[in-house]
Amino acid sequence: MKIAGLASNRGRNLMNVADRAPGGAEIAVVLTNDADAPVIEAAAERDIPTEVVERPDDQEREAHELRVLDAIEEYDFDLVCLDGYMRVLTETFLDEMSTTLNVHPSLLPAFPGMDAHEQVLDAGVKTTGCTVHVVDEEVDNGPIVTQEPIPVYDGDDVADLKERVLYEGEFTAYPRAIEWFAEDRVTVDWDAHTVTVEGDDGGPFPARRLVSNDRTADLRYGENPHQDAAVYADRTTEEASVVHADQLNEGAKALSYNNYNDADGALNLIKEFDEPAAAVIKHTNPAGCATADSVAEAYERALSTDPQSAFGGIVALNRECDVATAEQIVDSFKEIVVAPGYTDDALDVLFQKENLRVLDVGDDRTGESGRPENYDVSEPITEKPLVGGRLVQERDTQHLTADDLEVVTDREPTDEQIESMLFAWHTLKHVKSNGILFAKGTETVGIGMGQVSRVDAVRLAAMKADEHAQGKDADGAVMASDAFFPFPDGLEAAAEAGIEAVIQPGGSKNDDTVIEAANEHDVAMVLTGQRSFRHD
Repeated sequence: MKIAGLASNRGRNLMNVADRAPGGAEIAVVLTNDADAPVIEAAAERDIPTEVVERPDDQEREAHELRVLDAIEEYDFDLVCLDGYMRVLTETFLDEMSTTLNVHPSLLPAFPGMDAHEQVLDAGVKTTGCTVHVVDEEVDNGPIVTQEPIPVYDGDDVADLKERVLYEGEFTAYPRAIEWFAEDRVTVDWDAHTVTVEGDDGGPFPARRLVSNDRTADLRYGENPHQDAAVYADRTTEEASVVHADQLNEGAKALSYNNYNDADGALNLIKEFDEPAAAVIKHTNPAGCATADSVAEAYERALSTDPQSAFGGIVALNRECDVATAEQIVDSFKEIVVAPGYTDDALDVLFQKENLRVLDVGDDRTGESGRPENYDVSEPITEKPLVGGRLVQERDTQHLTADDLEVVTDREPTDEQIESMLFAWHTLKHVKSNGILFAKGTETVGIGMGQVSRVDAVRLAAMKADEHAQGKDADGAVMASDAFFPFPDGLEAAAEAGIEAVIQPGGSKNDDTVIEAANEHDVAMVLTGQRSFRHD
C-alpha cells in the first residue's frame, strides 16, 4: 500500500509510519501547506518526496484543495493520511480520494477540536487517548477505525498529555489502522457511520489487547537489588492467586519479586492434583512434589525428594494446612507457605517463624474431593513480556489419562507404573526444559531441570535421586521426559540408573531406535503424542 501524507508541522506520526512500514505500507509523498514545516527535512532524510502547496489568505479552500490534488496526482498512492494537517477538508478533496484517515488526540466523540488536551484536563477525566477515524466534511466526526486509551495522572499538564498520547497512543493506533487497510480488512459503511475490521472480533487472541492492572505494591527490588519493581493486580481474577492472597502474619516482611514468582509457580503446580498434594519450589522449579492421603504425608514425601535444595524454598498445599503439616514445614528454613486455609493450631506453629510468610489463597468453597474450587484453572491465557512486546499463549492445561498413552515396547507397564507415569507427567509440566523427572508411586524421586542436553537432564535426575533423596532412590522408578529423545543415549542412561518405565511424547525420527533400546534394556515405554515444554 502506498500513502500520501498531509502534514502542517513535524509529521511525527507519518515519520513513525515510514519507519515501521505497517503491513508493508510505504509513504509515496508528503505534502505540506507550510514551506517551513519540519516534516520536509524529516521526509528528505528518509528519501520521501515532498510537495509544498501553501494557501494565500485570499484563496478559497476549494481552490487550494484543487492545487493539492494537482500536486499529488503524479504519485501512486492508495490511502491519504493526515497528521496535524491544519485544514478542514471539503468534498472537493474528499470526493477525489478513496479513503482519507486522521488521528485525533482524544477518544472521540469526546473532546473534538484543536484543544483536546486542555478539554481533557478541564473535565477531570482519568482516561484519554487517541482516535483514528475516516475523514468526512465535519471536524473530527468521521467513522472510527480504532482507538487507544491512555491514562491521565494527577499533576499532568498539557505537555505531559501531548507527549504520552502521541508516543503511547498515536504511535500505536495509527500504524495499526494503516496495517488493517494494507491487509484489505477494513469496510467503511457510510450509511451506518461505522467501520468493521475483519478479525477484530475478540476471542482468546484478539487483534488488540487492552490490559488494565492496578499497582498494589512497590517491591523492595526486582530479581536483583539494583532493579526496581512493583506488583500489579488483575482484579477480575477468580482463580487462586498469590497476587490476591492474604498474608496472615502481617508483621513478617513483604513478598519480594522472586517470592511472588516462586510462589506462583508452586501454586500452579499444586493445582494439577485432586488428591491431597504438596510441593516445594526453588527458583520456580520443583524440588519435590507428592500426593498422598493427607497433606502432611504428601509434604513429607515431597520434602524427602531433595531436602537440601528445598532449603529456603516455597511450600504449596492444595488442602487446608493442619498442625501436623505446619510442624514439618517449620522444621527447616522455608520462605513462604501457600495454602487454601489454615487451622488455628497450624497458624500458632507457623507464626513462630518470624519471616515465614503465610499466604491464604482459599475462598471456603471445596469440590467433592475436598479440593478448593478456586484451584480450578479459570484464567486461560498466560503471557511473557519481551522487549518491545509480549508472547501470549493458552495455559498448558493438558491432563492425560491412561487411555491417552500408547504402549510401544514389548514390556507392558503395570497399572501402578501407569499411575506413577501420569503423576510424573503432570508434575513435569512445571519443570523448566529440558526436564526429566523420576517418580515412584505419586511422589518425586529425582528431578533434572533446565539442561541444554536431555541426556544431561537424565543424569542430573539420577544423581539427585541417588545422592540427595532421603529414603528413596531411582531403582525401579519411572521416568517422564518433557520432549522426545533424539537419540537412545537418554534412555540408556535412565536404564542404567534403574528406571523400569518411561513416559515421553515420541515424534523423533529416531523413535524406532529409542524403542529398540528400551526393549534391549527391558524398559516399558509409553508415548503421549504431545510434549510439555516449560521454557520460562
